[in-house]
Amino acid sequence: MAYVDWMLEVRKIAVCNCDYGCPCEFMAPPTQGHCEGVEANQIVKGHFADTSLDGLCFGGVFHWPGAVHEGGGSFQSVIDSRADKAQLDALFTILSGKEQEPTTLFNIYGATIDIQPQPIFAEIEFEFDIENGVGRFAVPDVMEANVGPIRNPVTGEPFRAQIKLPKGFEYREAEMVSADFWGKGQISHEHEKRFGYLTYAAYGPYGVIEEKCYRSAAA
Repeated sequence: MAYVDWMLEVRKIAVCNCDYGCPCEFMAPPTQGHCEGVEANQIVKGHFADTSLDGLCFGGVFHWPGAVHEGGGSFQSVIDSRADKAQLDALFTILSGKEQEPTTLFNIYGATIDIQPQPIFAEIEFEFDIENGVGRFAVPDVMEANVGPIRNPVTGEPFRAQIKLPKGFEYREAEMVSADFWGKGQISHEHEKRFGYLTYAAYGPYGVIEEKCYRSAAA
């Protein structure tokens, strides 16, 4: 199948209710038997055909009643209110997975979602410092996440950890962090000191773009 030419290079913060490390990353069931959290992406460089997506943000609040691959999920999308009509059309098309090969990021997650409330259009506050394992994103009355280093329970010192997934469909390498977060509205939850990660990633019609995954570090 021929796909539209598109690409996203993003700074990504994602958090969920699992223990640090998240067993889902290792093909195991979620810590608490279900999966819920929030995420945000800042597009460093991106396009959909001739439409530039540079600088826009997108994310959302999510919940699955079991493991993600079992389906039945709910996702409240949040899209940057600065996007014009062409950019909105482009983002919705990308996020739907319709312009991506099966078994790639947006296609996989899209296939597990049963409930999608109407999108929320808002400015997403976004802060990202992968070198120090610190970040934050927020949309008032919708979602918020604050992440920082995992702490050694004995000394209180920062404990740095990374996960490398050579064939990962979401990222190749991510910095593990501790997350306090909440979501409100039709999908509502709140958690402290749970799993989170920061990563640079790049995606296109055929999944992760290996050679671009680390470029954003210098942006």
